[in-house]
Amino acid sequence: MRTRHIAAIVLRQVYLLRGSPTRVLPLFAWIAIDVMLWGFITRYLNAIASPGFDFVPAMLGAVLLWDFLSRVMQGVTMAFFEDVWSRNLLAIFASPLSRAEYVTGLVLTGICTSLLGLVVMLVLASLAFGLSFMSYGLAIVPALGVLFLFGIALGVAGSAMVLRLGPAAEWLIWPLPAVLSPFASVFYPISTLPTWMQPLSLALPPSHVFETLRAITKGGQADYGALLLALGLSLLYLGAAAAFFAHVHGVCIRNGLIARYSAESVT
Repeated sequence: MRTRHIAAIVLRQVYLLRGSPTRVLPLFAWIAIDVMLWGFITRYLNAIASPGFDFVPAMLGAVLLWDFLSRVMQGVTMAFFEDVWSRNLLAIFASPLSRAEYVTGLVLTGICTSLLGLVVMLVLASLAFGLSFMSYGLAIVPALGVLFLFGIALGVAGSAMVLRLGPAAEWLIWPLPAVLSPFASVFYPISTLPTWMQPLSLALPPSHVFETLRAITKGGQADYGALLLALGLSLLYLGAAAAFFAHVHGVCIRNGLIARYSAESVT
């Protein structure tokens, strides 16, 4: 892969953000709303619950970590959608840019925007509600890594779906985090789920992350074995997402679908 080609994809997104405040505002607005809403909810729960348990790291921390995963996914898909909305995909794939270089550029864009959002989350939650991710101890490092990798996998897989099905399939991508959240055990243990849902929950890397962080907030120890399993699952899903994108791209090129990419759908 050629570094300057990857940098060109990232630079295009930088120019888009720099030239349009309406693209920059959502990077901060929804984060601020989530922090304030859930922050006040946790403050209320702390006021009415029995003393000795802090809902701030248990609930507000979980919300922000799940929001971080969503922002990672959206960072990748938004960069892809910019090319879809501008009818630029044919030009992209007709250029000397390789498929791996393009996807890597999307991933790097997702990294930049998600890290920016993470910093905003930490500052707002710390100043307004006293939340510190350091309360989770060293386990927060692999936890963020797992959520980051899984978010990238969702973003790449979502981009592949839109590439194959057309821009009209965009509505299938935005709800993905919301659809997965009941299975990811963001707010409750896996044991709370019905029996048929538990295997699906165990197959999702975030569920192991939130189980571990919940145990820490209760005074327990971090389960690094579970985090290692979650990391392995995230890498597996990331590899599968990359293979899926490569397959879909190959199909679109061979069948000429990319040249007929319309605003409605590709069949």
